[in-house]
Amino acid sequence: MNSEKTFTVEQAKLKLEHYCAYQERCHKEVKQKLKTMRMIPEACDIIIVHLLEHNFLNEERFAKAFVKGKFRIKKWGKYRITQELKLREISKTIITSALKEIPEVDYIDTLNELAEKKSLSITESNTQKKKKKLANYLLYRGWETHLVYDKVSELIK
Repeated sequence: MNSEKTFTVEQAKLKLEHYCAYQERCHKEVKQKLKTMRMIPEACDIIIVHLLEHNFLNEERFAKAFVKGKFRIKKWGKYRITQELKLREISKTIITSALKEIPEVDYIDTLNELAEKKSLSITESNTQKKKKKLANYLLYRGWETHLVYDKVSELIK
């Protein structure tokens, strides 16, 4: 008996509707899921069209939810968010539009809060090394270089 479960197009549609309803998904994640379900390309196309038509799949909505979540919860900067969305094959237009969801004042406040908190936790006594550690931390999280270096210079003298 073959242990690999096979799905009809209808079963797969239902499964993917639940998959998309549970959490916003991008096209790439849905295609990956269909691949793991071993659906043939023709069936994949039918299912993706169905999900789009019934608004289970919407890249713009996905991008906005992604941006909001990564910024609020993980405190990522725009550069890191952009890179992650590009990995998920989201178009430049949608990325730009989604990033506008972050109010500029919140963006700067979050950077300040993150930098100040991290700066206090760095025990390094050498000023240059402390600056480097703080800058690396903020850059890794995807904050823009000019913002990072201005903040580091302001906090560590």
